[in-house]
Amino acid sequence: MIETLNIDIETFSSIDIRKAGLYKYVESPDFQILLFAYSINGAPTKIIDLAQGEIIPPEIVYYLGNPIVLKKAYNAAFEWYCISKHLGWEPKAWISHWRCTMFKGLYCGYTAGLGPTAIALGLPQDKRKMSVGSSLIKLFCTPTKPSKKNGERTRTLPHHEPEKWEVFKDYCIQDVEVEKAIDEKLINFPVPESEQKLWELDQRINAYGVAVDLDLINGALHADDLSTATLTLEAAAITKLSNPNSAQQLTKWLAEKGIETENLQKETVSNLIKETDGEVKRVLEIRQELSKTSVKKYQAMKAAVCEDGRVRGLLQFYGANRTGRWAGRLVQVQNLPRNHMETLDLARQLVQEKKTKALRYIYGNVPDTLSQLIRTAFIPSKGHVLRVADFSAIEARVIAWLAGEQWRLDVFNTHGKIYEASASQMFGVPIELIKKGNPEYDLRQKGKVAELALGYQGGPGALMAMGALNMGLNEEELPDIVRRWRSANKRIQDLWYSIENATLSVMRTGQPVGVKGLIIARESDIQNGLDFLTITLPSGRKLFYVKPFLSVNDFDKEAVHYYGINQTTKKWEKVSSYGGKFTENIVQAIARDCLAETLVRLDVAGIQTVMHVHDEAVLDVPIGKGSVEEVEQLMGQPISWAPGLPLKAAGFEAYYYQKD
Repeated sequence: MIETLNIDIETFSSIDIRKAGLYKYVESPDFQILLFAYSINGAPTKIIDLAQGEIIPPEIVYYLGNPIVLKKAYNAAFEWYCISKHLGWEPKAWISHWRCTMFKGLYCGYTAGLGPTAIALGLPQDKRKMSVGSSLIKLFCTPTKPSKKNGERTRTLPHHEPEKWEVFKDYCIQDVEVEKAIDEKLINFPVPESEQKLWELDQRINAYGVAVDLDLINGALHADDLSTATLTLEAAAITKLSNPNSAQQLTKWLAEKGIETENLQKETVSNLIKETDGEVKRVLEIRQELSKTSVKKYQAMKAAVCEDGRVRGLLQFYGANRTGRWAGRLVQVQNLPRNHMETLDLARQLVQEKKTKALRYIYGNVPDTLSQLIRTAFIPSKGHVLRVADFSAIEARVIAWLAGEQWRLDVFNTHGKIYEASASQMFGVPIELIKKGNPEYDLRQKGKVAELALGYQGGPGALMAMGALNMGLNEEELPDIVRRWRSANKRIQDLWYSIENATLSVMRTGQPVGVKGLIIARESDIQNGLDFLTITLPSGRKLFYVKPFLSVNDFDKEAVHYYGINQTTKKWEKVSSYGGKFTENIVQAIARDCLAETLVRLDVAGIQTVMHVHDEAVLDVPIGKGSVEEVEQLMGQPISWAPGLPLKAAGFEAYYYQKD
């Protein structure tokens, strides 16, 4: 009986998949599958050379279409969508047949990438990705630059490089073998069925995509070109430099003007503008304007937009594998600039109509205006409206619920003004006095920065990183703010230490420990050489920490260490953790699970999600169908695995995406 089909394919398209994404890549008229490697029930891998006229055997096509046969691949979304195009099948109809080994690795705490995952898992050399792969993919899978040497051809076909083609076939076969080895290695740590269903939903959301306003995108690129040229000419006229955008040339020019600076980074330039005047100030203002990265987002949208005016594949499932949160791809919707101008309609119209002079006359700073309009390039489908709703203060609610910090739960179950309430608790001032017009209102800022910075065991440094000094606070008062916040939130403080002590206990004794509805345990598979510290969340999902061990940290204190992606170096290496950091992982993971619950509810209700950003869902709904209140109510419903968690959502409708 056929139960599994492990698959790897190699493809060609003239579209750059790194810039345009999978969906536009496959949409290209010259897209084709070159090689199709497969293994039935773990048997030795076979390969079909489609590029040289072979076809996928009818029995394999039958297995592909049979829902009982699980199709497995590393980054299965690629194989699923490409094979759908090759066979002419509706992609959504058979997404449930697929299992993604990359997702399984991410779920178990490993990194992304077939090769890096094989190394991190300690697979033997013969079960690792072949190192020649990148050069072979460049040779056969992407267009070739014509030259006399290669006969002016635009792509390399098998008969052009027959020996390398045979190596390429071996490479494709090896990828299946590596994928099988990874899957087998992790066999005793299955992905929960609920997460599998969520992965399938994520693929459907990515494939649906979101419409973009091409007139706005083209107008923004046009305005940026003109603005950049104008500003560069102005800077050149003032400085007489051949390239006023050159940091080296400009630094030297500033020195000649008596301004010594080590760098021209964003914050440095901003501070220098405050300290200078005249032509120096104007040149620095120009550099500040030109440094806006707004246009890159528009370029990314234009590169990725499909023939029907939609951008697809914006979300990466389990992109942040320490918490399971989604990550952004292509346009990176997770870090879009905020918009705060009140005349978005007018600004959009001027950009759409390429009225750059009027844009500069009315708004002054063109790059900043374009930056604020990036969100608005996402629009609803024809006859639809965007309905946008997000959870209010979700992390603050989750940590209060998890810790049992009752005064905070009371705030969230009533007025919800956590910044004012926090300031009230910290400084012993009645909350009624902390309102605009009263001198006590200044305390709200201290409550706000404390709430944003201190929930995960942060100190004065965390306050400064959150911008406390830019909020009018001075460094001397920060330790007092930390002390007051912790004193007002003793249960949260207890939560950090309870979780830290539990992880240390588990590592010392091997016995699981329960903390606040969490289960912290050591899980191993001796036969496969795997060892994890796991934290089972209220939802039943687990967080995995790979190869944990106890060691002294930078503060000369015994702490849990594990292997993971270092957030600074982005490399797979030893990572140290502590109670506050574990708490942050847990709280963000629970917040993620709340969003996941919402996405499933929306799907069941027949409401189409086009994307989601952090704790916000962006929906594409027919005009006149349903309401914002319906979505808010749906998102605020109690969650079975989180009794007493006070969820609340706020939403709005718009004919383009924006920050309300």
